[in-house]
Amino acid sequence: MSPAPADTDTLAFVESPVQLLNVLEWAHTSARTERPADLTVVVLAPRDPMTRGQLRRMAELAREEGHTVRWEEARGGTAAPLRTIGGLTPLLRRARRVVLGDPFSRYVQLLLGLTRARDLVVVDDGTATMEFIGQLARGERLVRWHRHGAGRGPREVLFAPVAATARRRLTPGPEGARRRRTVALFSSMPVEAPEGMTVTANDFAWTRSRFGPPRPTRTADIVGTSLVETGVVDTDRYLAAVARLARTHGATRYFAHRRERAGKLHRLATETGLEVVRPDLPLELIARRGPVGRLILSFPSTVVHTLPLALQGTGVQVAVCDIDPAWLTAHASPRAQGFLDDVTGTARDVRRLGPAGHESGV
Repeated sequence: MSPAPADTDTLAFVESPVQLLNVLEWAHTSARTERPADLTVVVLAPRDPMTRGQLRRMAELAREEGHTVRWEEARGGTAAPLRTIGGLTPLLRRARRVVLGDPFSRYVQLLLGLTRARDLVVVDDGTATMEFIGQLARGERLVRWHRHGAGRGPREVLFAPVAATARRRLTPGPEGARRRRTVALFSSMPVEAPEGMTVTANDFAWTRSRFGPPRPTRTADIVGTSLVETGVVDTDRYLAAVARLARTHGATRYFAHRRERAGKLHRLATETGLEVVRPDLPLELIARRGPVGRLILSFPSTVVHTLPLALQGTGVQVAVCDIDPAWLTAHASPRAQGFLDDVTGTARDVRRLGPAGHESGV
């Protein structure tokens, strides 16, 4: 674990490989308009082995770019949260700017309550950014889109003051205010930021300069999703949809999402004949590095927004398959279908496929 220097200019908190990728993209873009940030990336390590593995690889890339990486076993036992927060508090007090990848994270919300930084930057945590911006603009409490219902259990009630403070910190201060707080968004998502929040487009310039271009193959690839694992989509319906996509478009490989369960993936490989690939880096880097299919097929997810940017000029096409409402489970959030439709409908430079896997007339 590398300690942060005493004069840390910018602290970034990440909990997933995609968040760390977007911090690197932000640092690359920021260096064009201002002096390079003295950046310390704090990895609040999750328990999931696949996520940890990808984060380790992304941490190596961050160090190669000259950034400091501090790995925190933030969930390593009951005492870990107190130890982690205690160790980070002095750094938070000194940092001029804080960059965060998941404003819904309770860990991040706790840390936001401790910082004196007047400049906050939110980088994409995938499609969750779209929900975050909408809730912030409407003044709602921050709740992940796939959470069922609007009820608040004892833990939510206990944590409510911390969450409310975090939401206030993430709301830009009024113009002309003394020691005005600024909040910026660095995003590849199609969002309209609330008044006072600045938005910088993430065009994946660092990824395109660092990797590839790839060599497209003659076949198609399918991108996996964790919609089954989050309780949104029925397992059998999902596997049937993947099989249809593979048959219709001649797909040979299935790039598994880091959260997909091993049992489900074994069944998928057996029933569809697809080669299941467990990427060691975020898919944007895997695809850019290549080889990659001439056509990449996905269900509604972050990659339908990011892959067209990362693969710009390569000739690789991205297609998104709609989610049939009949695929949703009884436990799916009432907001699920609308949110998934919005993810698909706002994607740029992609082919739109119906639930059966054929071109959509929408």
